[in-house]
Amino acid sequence: MSKIYTIVKFPEPVLLAPAAEVTVFGTDKLRQLIEDMFATMYAARGVGLAAPQIGIARRITVIDCALDEQPPERLVLINPEIIATEGEQTGEEGCLSVPGFRAEVTRAMRATVRAQDAEGQWFERSGTELLARAFQHEIDHLNGKLFLSHLSALKRDVIKRKIRKLQKDGEW
Repeated sequence: MSKIYTIVKFPEPVLLAPAAEVTVFGTDKLRQLIEDMFATMYAARGVGLAAPQIGIARRITVIDCALDEQPPERLVLINPEIIATEGEQTGEEGCLSVPGFRAEVTRAMRATVRAQDAEGQWFERSGTELLARAFQHEIDHLNGKLFLSHLSALKRDVIKRKIRKLQKDGEW
């Protein structure tokens, strides 16, 4: 049975600091966390979720860009790094940790990542368009960055002001 975690919201400190590397692989605890992360992501209708978004400061992210299509395209990236990028795309981006806010973000059109799976085996995977965007967005989370850092200072400040007001009103 999977657990649905509460997704932490900006500006929680766990979202703003680099996550620690995973050093223990192949455990039931790690496999269960991965299943719980997928369940949490699906429940929130997201395409990616990083462990810091559920309050766990570890370099783990799950991605499934299949949306409502079948079958799912589940990807687990542990200790990932982007090793190559190509081209450019600009599109609307949102974040489960910054609910209700979306903005145009420019990212690479193609990205290649190197990561480990739940057993600790290294692999590489390339993606374009939405998958490339998800790789970059989720790995940013593991580095303590949110999509807000890709916005102009003015747009970022407007969103932060709105969030502060929501916090003051008890709605965040």
